[in-house]
Amino acid sequence: MDDCRNRRERADGSVQTPLVYLVCNFGRGANGKPATFSHNEVTTLFHEMGHGLHQLLTRIGELGVAGINGVEWDAVELPSQFMENFCWEWDHLQGMTAHVDSGEPLPRALYERMLAARNFHSGMATVRQLEFGLFDMLLHSQFEPAQDSVLALLDRVRADVAVNHPPVWNRFPHQFSHIFAGGYAAGYYSYKWAEVLSADASAAFEEAPQALAETGARFRDEILSRGGSRPAAENFKAFRGRAPQIDALLRHSGMA
Repeated sequence: MDDCRNRRERADGSVQTPLVYLVCNFGRGANGKPATFSHNEVTTLFHEMGHGLHQLLTRIGELGVAGINGVEWDAVELPSQFMENFCWEWDHLQGMTAHVDSGEPLPRALYERMLAARNFHSGMATVRQLEFGLFDMLLHSQFEPAQDSVLALLDRVRADVAVNHPPVWNRFPHQFSHIFAGGYAAGYYSYKWAEVLSADASAAFEEAPQALAETGARFRDEILSRGGSRPAAENFKAFRGRAPQIDALLRHSGMA
């Protein structure tokens, strides 16, 4: 997703409406068969549409904080990851899936296998992300080159959280391009934190199935429409009525 133009309130009182586009580079059909989407492609489409909704539904008129602009790095993935949850809900998959020949929707047995595959070793994946995030945060906040070494710091983090330890000759930091060349310096934790936010936001809909419209309106008003006009933490608290909690992510990951 990217924006062609953002929302802006002009001096004459008129409003420039936002305009976004999605790059949908899906595969074509072959041998007379229609194109079909993998589940991963559909999830990606929903993810990017979440970014699009964040940009399109803004009610902020200042370019610098309208839409996704000015939103903190560790919260800008909230709307996109939130949308991914629809691709893992049985009721929604029933309505968006069909066998290319028979037209039958996704079988329940296959859905259960997909969930099992998604959550396989989710605990191991979580501690791996904790290792990366803690290493990055400590490296950029407490590391003293004259008194410490990068590898020693990583070893201490692994002693706290890792289950599997690599061999002593491993030099993982040398290829940790996310924090040295990818813009995630001191912010790698945002990957996992955005999952906490999106899962907890999705849980608000799960907890009140009789009030989906009201919950959706609150999500639009307190998160999607706000852009960077106020701290993302305040947006979330206004929507959820409290600070984020990890319970929903643990449940969605099959760990609780």
